[in-house]
Amino acid sequence: MASAPLRVFLLEDSAVIRESLAEAIDASGVFIVAGTADTASEAVTLLKEQAFDAIIVDLQLRQGSGIEVLAYLREAGLHRSMLSIVLTNYALPALRQRCLDCGAGYFFDKSLEFDRVIEVMDEFASRRLHR
Repeated sequence: MASAPLRVFLLEDSAVIRESLAEAIDASGVFIVAGTADTASEAVTLLKEQAFDAIIVDLQLRQGSGIEVLAYLREAGLHRSMLSIVLTNYALPALRQRCLDCGAGYFFDKSLEFDRVIEVMDEFASRRLHR
């Protein structure tokens, strides 16, 4: 019996990047994009209503910051069971540390490490599906 796809939440304000990520995620056959948002408040609302296995977070949003969402995940205890990946154009060391302190599992530079997101997700899926 095939396992249900792992549910991914995309928090990204750029439609182009959101679509590119969604295509790569859906092509894996293991993941499905089950939710998207482009503001911090919208993301928190959806994260309260639905369960996800993974989240990809941009830091600079149309409204609010991805750090607010990471902080919510940590406060709600969701960061322990959910793969959280920050993908940003603002890959400064201080921001990286702040995100990791908020419970992010990974922090990638959009310009240099975009492909690493799918690699990490594949590794996560392999571990999750072969428990």
